[in-house]
Amino acid sequence: MDVNKLAHRITKEATEEKKNPAAVALGRLGGLVGGHARAKKLSAKRKKEIAKQAASARWSK
Repeated sequence: MDVNKLAHRITKEATEEKKNPAAVALGRLGGLVGGHARAKKLSAKRKKEIAKQAASARWSK
């Protein structure tokens, strides 16, 4: 194994935070549900406005 890769792996493991699996699962669940619920609430006109704004931001650079 390359010395630089080994050093990177050791540093990464030493500094990364350990996450609570239950909290991760709960956050993921909320994220999965939230997007669909928000999309249902928006009107077609508002969705179109958001899409135009996103396209403008994406391609203006």
